[in-house]
Amino acid sequence: MQILKTIQELRDFRAKCSGDVGFVATMGALHAGHAQLIKSSVSQNNHTIVSIFVNPTQFLPGEDLSRYPRTPEADIKICQLCQADAVFMPEVDEIYNQNEIKILAPKELSNTLEGVTRPGHFDGVCTILTKFFNIINPTNAYFGKKDAQQLIIIENMVKSLFMNVNIVPIDIVRSSDGLALSSRNSYLNDDELAQALKISRSLMKASNLIKAGELSSIEIKKAMSSILEPLRVDYIAIVDKNLNPVDKIELGNSIILVAVYVKNTRLIDNLWV
Repeated sequence: MQILKTIQELRDFRAKCSGDVGFVATMGALHAGHAQLIKSSVSQNNHTIVSIFVNPTQFLPGEDLSRYPRTPEADIKICQLCQADAVFMPEVDEIYNQNEIKILAPKELSNTLEGVTRPGHFDGVCTILTKFFNIINPTNAYFGKKDAQQLIIIENMVKSLFMNVNIVPIDIVRSSDGLALSSRNSYLNDDELAQALKISRSLMKASNLIKAGELSSIEIKKAMSSILEPLRVDYIAIVDKNLNPVDKIELGNSIILVAVYVKNTRLIDNLWV
């Protein structure tokens, strides 16, 4: 496995690749969820490139950019164990300059849910991925369903800009107790981790209600809210796959999303129905 630090090194590596190339974009602090993305790429492509880059343009002022977990040695080891072919680990000044063109996410998709709390976040996501897609020219790019709004925005961007890359969604990976894996889980102590389990339990309650025939968004959100108490809820939303709010679950075309603060750590999770 090669460690690539510059765009030229990456392009030289890419020029030698034949067949399909898979790409997994990460900000490091890799866990089993990232490993599943990498393994999926390795199984479906001739070559797999993983980026490890804490992208400053998707953090808002006051967010956790400076304390975002950075574990490069462990990350490299995970990529090796997953049999990735190359890891792209550029410095910020390799990717950004003083005269940047900004890619803007569509307001209809980005000004809701995560975009309310984190305005401009998805502009940063779209900007960095446009750069990486242009540099790497992957055949397939792998993204987790846990970041549902991000996934939908990326799919829209690829379609709108006629990018020649196939976006592959991968199911959420959870710990044995149901908690969705996230790099930000490392901020939580044992008591906070126990509180965070309310998030997945609320989604399980929603799933059970739907299986029992309850399709009302109001009733499902009410039941979820009771389980999440006393956590501070940012939002509980039930939307279609274009992120439009719906009053009633439509099986095969609905997503239940939740964002919650566990003390000072904001966690998200969802259920694709």
